[in-house]
Amino acid sequence: MQTGLLKSKEDVSLLVDAFYKKVRRNDVLGPIFNSQIIDWPAHLDHLSNFWHSSLFHSGSYRGNPIIKHTEVDLKADYQITQVHFGIWLQLWFETIDANFHGETAQLAKNRARNMSTFIFLKIFEARKRE
Repeated sequence: MQTGLLKSKEDVSLLVDAFYKKVRRNDVLGPIFNSQIIDWPAHLDHLSNFWHSSLFHSGSYRGNPIIKHTEVDLKADYQITQVHFGIWLQLWFETIDANFHGETAQLAKNRARNMSTFIFLKIFEARKRE
């Protein structure tokens, strides 16, 4: 499959949509995401704004990923582990590699890797406070 550059809001939306199709079908991640997200179109739009802001400094995202992920962990009865984050990263990288190449695609991988580590640590810090 020929890949293109990741260069626009539309590209980010395509990436996010393709990625979350994989997440929703995944045996480990799917049950968590599908049980907690009610309005998938709104969620995908929100995440597209997040990634567009992260990659292109657009300022279109409003939210706090740390709070959201700690809430998800609570609702999942504190069952989120490193395995979940590893699968998430694997699917993210696969989706990028299948659709995009270039500097921004690599940046999307690096940001996801850093973010997953940070969020994982923050989830466990929040568990200690409860």
